Amino acid sequence: MSTEIPQAGGAAAPLLGLLPTVGTPAPERADAARNRRKILDAAARIVSEDGPEAVTMNQVAHASGIGVGTVYRRFGDVSQLLWALLDDRERQFQEAYMSGPPPLGPGAPADARLDAFLDALVDRVGEQREILLAAHSAAPRARYHSGAYRVMHTHVALLIGRLRPGSDSTLLAHLLLAPFSPDVVHHLTVEQELSADRLKAGVRELLRLRA
Repeated sequence: MSTEIPQAGGAAAPLLGLLPTVGTPAPERADAARNRRKILDAAARIVSEDGPEAVTMNQVAHASGIGVGTVYRRFGDVSQLLWALLDDRERQFQEAYMSGPPPLGPGAPADARLDAFLDALVDRVGEQREILLAAHSAAPRARYHSGAYRVMHTHVALLIGRLRPGSDSTLLAHLLLAPFSPDVVHHLTVEQELSADRLKAGVRELLRLRA
């Protein structure tokens, strides 16, 4: 039985994983890469302003300045486009914390990198909250088996291991990432109306309660 997630217009598409497994993107011609970038950026603006349910292929084509036929050929339908958008943003996030400039990337002390990572994760989940929440509702446990989660967990566990040698860093990393589940972030930011800055401050305070 396949897991499905509703897409705009009431149809459904296979859910391959709550978050994408991010690898090296397939090579593209320069013009194709530019068009892809324009389409994804346009879709991201629409999601940010009006939510994922507002995304249509025609609207994305208009916002990007790319012909609607090209948008369909590249992404197939709205569901595939939204998953491509998640994959794109996850790829950017991984590149930032794995090889970007410090303090998020290598070159900063472990405590500074962990703070920067958690701050960036608040922004990452907040930016894509509605798409992630829809996926989470369809398959609540799939998040923990995705490639993206495994990479984040490994990164956090390594930083905790440097900060607390001898600790159960594998377990602590899971517990530290737990509040970033899309349903928790939705509850805090939408239902409790907490700002991203307050969430970041709260996570840092929690880390230091027993320091």
